[in-house]
Amino acid sequence: MDGKAAIKGDNGVNDSDKLPVFYIPHGGGPWNVMKDGLGDPVGYGLLRNYLTALGKGYIGKIKSILILSAHWEEAVPTIHFGSNPSMYYDYYGFPSETYRLQYPAPGNPALAVNIERLLKIAGFTTKRETERGYDHGTFVPLMVAFPEAQIPVVQLSLVQGLDPGIHIEIGKALESLRSEGVLIIGSGMSYHNMRGFMSDNPTVEMASKQFDDWLADTVSIHDSEIRNATLIDWRQAPGARYCHPRSEHLVPLFVIAGAAGKDAGHRDFSEILMRVSVSGFRFG
Repeated sequence: MDGKAAIKGDNGVNDSDKLPVFYIPHGGGPWNVMKDGLGDPVGYGLLRNYLTALGKGYIGKIKSILILSAHWEEAVPTIHFGSNPSMYYDYYGFPSETYRLQYPAPGNPALAVNIERLLKIAGFTTKRETERGYDHGTFVPLMVAFPEAQIPVVQLSLVQGLDPGIHIEIGKALESLRSEGVLIIGSGMSYHNMRGFMSDNPTVEMASKQFDDWLADTVSIHDSEIRNATLIDWRQAPGARYCHPRSEHLVPLFVIAGAAGKDAGHRDFSEILMRVSVSGFRFG
């Protein structure tokens, strides 16, 4: 073979064929798609630029999207099997037009079957779901990144209890999808304390930066076993419990770290949003 031989990973697939995996910030409610950014037009403009660039980088290169949103938890990993998912406006108090937003991307029941198979092989009990629509952790960032809404999307739930180790194992079970044209996205927020947003409190700003920097250092650890063990112990990080009084917005990162396999991560978005440090991470 001409040139360098591709390096094969543990599953025998050429690593050069693998798509990266992403943990992205989805912002608050529908703010990403509101013209004024609800008080932070600069921060939301930067986030939109990041999501737009992400989409442009993969349009035409992927077959489907698998997304895990911070806004869906079930007793067991639950997979959306619908062919044409509806919209689930799971936010409150926003202008009326935000309840008419549409993201008509098709589902992908065939991919859903494959996800179910992989999770069961890994020992998980799973559930199927067909009625729940795309929640705002799914449709809002995808409206920015892939506005044509032509790429099929499958949404997978988090598991109640939000155990980091369980979610890393879910990610590991799904790693092979990266070599099948599936872009895996975890949608959350690296900072999520509603009392801290827009507070102008220097203590809040410091806590968000300390935790954000800890996340960046941790995902960049090249030994995946050490990285994942450190993520499991995230509560010991500086500012951790203040930045995440409840961890549902952080947990999608654990799935992404699992799906990353041995690929190290790096911070590929880092800005001040709503006056706190917020980041996105890419592995591979």
